[in-house]
Amino acid sequence: MFKAEAFSPHETLAASLIEHAAEGDDGSHDLAHILRVFRNAMRIHAGEGGDGRIHAGEGGDGRILAAAVLLHDCVAVEKDSPLRAKASALAAEKASAILAELGWTAADISAVGHAITAHSFSAGVTPQTIEAKILQDADRLDAIGMVGVARCFYIGGRMGSGLYDPFDPAATNRPLDDKRYAIDHFQTKLFKLAEGFQTETGRRLAAVRDQSLRDFLSAFMDEI
Repeated sequence: MFKAEAFSPHETLAASLIEHAAEGDDGSHDLAHILRVFRNAMRIHAGEGGDGRIHAGEGGDGRILAAAVLLHDCVAVEKDSPLRAKASALAAEKASAILAELGWTAADISAVGHAITAHSFSAGVTPQTIEAKILQDADRLDAIGMVGVARCFYIGGRMGSGLYDPFDPAATNRPLDDKRYAIDHFQTKLFKLAEGFQTETGRRLAAVRDQSLRDFLSAFMDEI
């Protein structure tokens, strides 16, 4: 059951946008993911000097940020789809239409659209605003740490990947291939994410989760 109060201090905005927030049946990009990213974003927003008000200074505009979080995955594209690199642009386009119907100004719609477009790792778009930087950091925080581990294996199973190569799990004598083996995704992507965080608050949070990710892989390798 949707509870608007979970999106405090943007309950009213969440109530108006939540029906558009996620589509499809991907459990790694569902409402739980949206809420985790929202909480990450609000924590970074506060850490960077924002207070939730419009034009709130160095931490950015809380309303723009909240809308971008709520709609950043409003278009579902599978990880193995040829359209994957365009997913964030498609989501930004849909989000812009939704906000236009709600009477948002062109400038605010553009700001939300840019944040959504730039949040994706695969899109390769550099975030230019503080709201875009916070959304990118908040979304990437959900890809590392223990939640990131769970999402990695969930997506691997969804894509039909094995857990690991039983004869060379660390890829010592073979190329990494995260389409065949979920554990390879740690090296091909997850361990690289902490280096690219955009905000000081995001970087601090990422360092803790990155270490958790590395500790997990070490323990995993010990068991196999």
